[in-house]
Amino acid sequence: MSEVLHQEKSMIAIEQIRSQFPILSRKVNNQSLVYFDNGATTQKPKSVLDAIQKYYSEINANIHRGVHTLSQEATDAYEHSRKTIADFINAEHAHEIIFTRGTTESINLVASCFGKKFVNAGDEILVTEMEHHSNIVPWQLMCEERGAKLKVIPVDDNGELILSELKNLLTSKTKLLALTHVSNTLGTVNDVKEISSLAHKNGTAVLVDGAQAIAHTEVDVQDLDCDFYCFSGHKMYGPTGIGILYGKEKFLNEFPPYQSGGGMIKEVSFEQTTFTTLPYKFEAGTPNIEGGIVLGAAVEWMKNIGMKNISAHENELLQYAIQQLKTIDGIRIIGEAKHHASAVSFLIGNIHPYDVGVILDKLGIAVRTGHHCNQPLMKHFNIPGTVRASFAVYNTMEEVDKLIAGVKQAKKMLS
Repeated sequence: MSEVLHQEKSMIAIEQIRSQFPILSRKVNNQSLVYFDNGATTQKPKSVLDAIQKYYSEINANIHRGVHTLSQEATDAYEHSRKTIADFINAEHAHEIIFTRGTTESINLVASCFGKKFVNAGDEILVTEMEHHSNIVPWQLMCEERGAKLKVIPVDDNGELILSELKNLLTSKTKLLALTHVSNTLGTVNDVKEISSLAHKNGTAVLVDGAQAIAHTEVDVQDLDCDFYCFSGHKMYGPTGIGILYGKEKFLNEFPPYQSGGGMIKEVSFEQTTFTTLPYKFEAGTPNIEGGIVLGAAVEWMKNIGMKNISAHENELLQYAIQQLKTIDGIRIIGEAKHHASAVSFLIGNIHPYDVGVILDKLGIAVRTGHHCNQPLMKHFNIPGTVRASFAVYNTMEEVDKLIAGVKQAKKMLS
């Protein structure tokens, strides 16, 4: 059995939490919805939905530019959210929080700016074999542009990084290491603090894809000592189209602009343009104001429950789901790392995961099937994809039981 992240006893008032999510009361194919696709996106509590309505009903205006009351109120709410998020991840400064469209844009921003400033022909970038495509492709493109080389830290058959290989791969040419905090397919929890320490001793910067960690465990970027941490609002009970890049001030100040236009300039003439200070240097144009403000509301919602409580509850679900899946003949768990969180991936014999997903959907159970934007990882395990059940704070043991019954029914129908 995999050891899961944190082992505190859950103190969640589950029915009170579930009552805050209107979508959980709907039917799918005449069945009560069981939503286990939280790794793709989470559902939204009423406080988040209300915050969206409040913004457009009461303070809708452009920010940072107007002297009128609505603009001032919208600006204050937007910047308050930035401070809320900075506190949530223990950033040293609020101006180290850059609003983006999501994890993917955050990584692309760093790949572009870090590449232009620090990467030359012959340099190296390290990624891991378990990365989401969003933490592979931007580095490939940057390496092609700069004449650098992409190297890969392998995983073992338990889905854990082979850290001895990391030590071999780190060289004087290694400019940056990019890795996921929690694997979106395997649920593997990487020891970011230890890996950051190893990288920094080599003079290598560290970027962490935190998309699958931010809603499931406490994140302290100063303790982790990573140089960049990226995540998306829609995976943490917030809206789509908004995300965060945390970057250490020393790097962000040295970066060239990522995009240009309104909001990121200090002074413009036809002869020369100068740029404004952090964080606005990286926030060109009218941002997703609603998304930025509402992401702060989502963070407040999670803080009110408590990240330790969320972690404990989800890990009880995960441990129970793994135990019950293993009672089914022919089940293969993909990824059994010692430290595991938020998701379980599996296959039933030689049955294609897509077919399993279709049958589960007919039973009202939403799971994710396919390669999960992890095609190199699927190649490692020599499989076409997996069925992935990923958990959130509103899920219940009874829902896990429905999943297990559904998997048994799918096996019976498809074998």
